[in-house]
Amino acid sequence: MSFDARIRAAIEGDIRSGALRPGDRLPSEHELAAYHGCSRATVSKAMAALHRAGLIERRRKAGSFVADQHVHSAVLEVPDLEQLIAARGHAYRWQCRERRQAGPELHVEGLHFENGTPLAFETRAITVATVPDAAVESFTDVAPGTWLLAHIPWTSARHRILAAGATPDEADALGVPAGTACLILERSTWRGEALVTTVRQVFRGDMFDMVAHFEPSRG
Repeated sequence: MSFDARIRAAIEGDIRSGALRPGDRLPSEHELAAYHGCSRATVSKAMAALHRAGLIERRRKAGSFVADQHVHSAVLEVPDLEQLIAARGHAYRWQCRERRQAGPELHVEGLHFENGTPLAFETRAITVATVPDAAVESFTDVAPGTWLLAHIPWTSARHRILAAGATPDEADALGVPAGTACLILERSTWRGEALVTTVRQVFRGDMFDMVAHFEPSRG
C-alpha cells in the first residue's frame, strides 16, 4: 500500500469508527506530514481522495473537516448556466466580483444573473497546473464554468447538493434576506487524476431547481 493510501485509510478508519465525528476539524496538511514523516504533497493526495469519497469537506482558509454522511443523489451532467438560462428564453449575464491567484489555485468569485436578477453566487478554485491557460483569462466576459467546459474536457466529477439558508455574505450578493432558503451545489471535476476545479454555487431557492431524467436499465 502506498504512503498516501495508508494515510487515507487511517483517517477513513477513524471516521468510520466514530473516533472522528461530523464537523470535527482535521489536522492541517503540514501537521499530518510531520506526524506521518512524509511530504505535504503525499498528504494532499490522501486528502483529495477523502474529499472525492465524500468523507471530508475542504473549506478555503478554514481547513478540512469530517463531512456529514448525508444520503447522496447523483446528478449526471455538469451544467452550463448560460446555456440553461438561454434555453428558457431568458437573458443571462455573468459578473466577476473577484479574481486572485493563491499559490497553485486561481480563485474566482462572481454572480450569475437571469433577466437582470442575481440567480447564483459562485466561488470557484481552478488548479493552474491542470489548466494553465486560466492564469491569463480575466473571466470578466465569460463565466469560469462556461470557459472550462469549452477549454478542457473533464473525465470525472463529484457533486454534492444541499439546502441551507443564505449566509450574510451570500444574501448580500443575491439581494435577499439572510437565511433565505437556497439550493447549494458543490462540485469538483478531474481530468484523469488531476483536479481541474472545485466550485460552490448558491442558488436562490425561489428561482432554481435541479431535475434528472432516468430510464430503467436494459441489461
